[in-house]
Amino acid sequence: MTTTGSNRYRGYDIVPTRQWSQWCVGIYPTSADLPILARSTLSTMSPKKEVAVEEAKQKIDRILERLNYSKG
Repeated sequence: MTTTGSNRYRGYDIVPTRQWSQWCVGIYPTSADLPILARSTLSTMSPKKEVAVEEAKQKIDRILERLNYSKG
């Protein structure tokens, strides 16, 4: 398993990790007022790192929209 840095998006750190021949991401809130996302990192597997990161961003958008958080 290899971690390759992280991306910050709307208050979350998105951490891509190489597992087997796929990329997966962990999504971690950076402040206590943000919800913890309940999704296994393995369920975001993709052959391309960029696709896995984009899926994570979409997940964050959907959750925050549902909870009525403003974009920022």
